Order: sequence, then structure tokens, then C-alpha cells
Amino acid sequence: MTIFQALLADHETQRALSARLQEKLPVEERQKVFEELKRELAAHETAEERCFYVPLFEHDQSVDLSRHAIAEHHEMDEMVEDMDEADPHSAEWQEGLRKLLAKVEHHLKEEEEKFFPQAGEVLSAEQKEDLGRAYQEEFAAMRAKEEAL
Repeated sequence: MTIFQALLADHETQRALSARLQEKLPVEERQKVFEELKRELAAHETAEERCFYVPLFEHDQSVDLSRHAIAEHHEMDEMVEDMDEADPHSAEWQEGLRKLLAKVEHHLKEEEEKFFPQAGEVLSAEQKEDLGRAYQEEFAAMRAKEEAL
């Protein structure tokens, strides 16, 4: 599995959780799905930064996109932190969720349409496979760590 295939599989998980959060759910169930999305995002972004974006810093043409993606990860982290501080029953929390889900979708689309094609030009076939394996291992380790929290 290449790095792109591994990332796309996780993107689909994030989209499925996001879609679930847009349904009319009881607050308790919505909170469980949100916690699942939080764990998924945290594990994904750490593994993605380590196994995709850091290696792309070696190529001049992908440095700016990598920095941009990492900055967006930080923005999403801050959004999640704000939501954690808000009451899940409040309008503030609902607005935070709306903004977070929009940001997640923007980020995934941007990665798939801009970052992946550019990365595909600078990474060799062997690197794509190696990074895919490394990402899957890192993601599994990060996901287990998030589950333990």
C-alpha cells in the first residue's frame, strides 16, 4: 500500500465520522462520535506529519505545501481544544463542530487535489511504498496511544 492509499483510507474514515456528526443524534451519542473523530484526527495528523510531510521537506517544491498542511493540523487541534472546553449542549459547541467539520473537509480535499499530486512528482515508487508502511505502523501506534488516554 502506498502512502497515498493509506492516507486516503484514513480520509474516508474521517469523512464517515464527520457525516455521522452531521446527523441528528442524541447529545451522548454525538459526543461519542466526536471523541472517536478526535482520536482519529490526532493519530492521523501525527503519523501523517512524521511519515509524509517531514520527508517532503527534503524537496524544495513541496516545502510550502507541507508547512501549510501542518499549520492546518494545528488549527484543527485548536478547534478541538475549544470544543473540549465548551458545553456539548451549547450553541457554541455546535458552531465549533460546524467549523471543525468544514476545516476537516477543506484539508482533506486540499491534500488529495494539491498535495498528493505534487508529492507524487517528488517521491519515488519505492519511497511511496516505504512511507505507506511507515505511516500504517505509526498510525496504529498513535491510535493505540489515543485509545489508552
